[in-house]
Amino acid sequence: MPPYLSMVRINEADAPAEGPSAELMQRMGALIEEMTKAGVLLDTAGLTPTAQGTRVTWSGGKLSTTDGPFTESKEVVGGYALMQCKDMAEAVEWAKRFLTIHEEHWTVTSEIREIFEG
Repeated sequence: MPPYLSMVRINEADAPAEGPSAELMQRMGALIEEMTKAGVLLDTAGLTPTAQGTRVTWSGGKLSTTDGPFTESKEVVGGYALMQCKDMAEAVEWAKRFLTIHEEHWTVTSEIREIFEG
């Protein structure tokens, strides 16, 4: 079964300043437990806000670093899930389940890509 990476994208400007609600965290925990028991979830985590991050860029033969927050970003990766699924359709179904446990005020996108193993 191939591995898939689900990058969970959020708009930091629209996300609640206090972070996910206790109820959302409980729903996430239940889904994570279900995915783990199903043998699908290999790893998952949320990421700290971009204000606490640094970007390293290689361009024109030079390295540069930029400390967050990254104001030019509308969407940022807020977390990820590493899954092992029978196919892309199964990975998409798990991602849909994850997205729909969020309250309506969240705008969350999941970009799912198969991990290339050469």
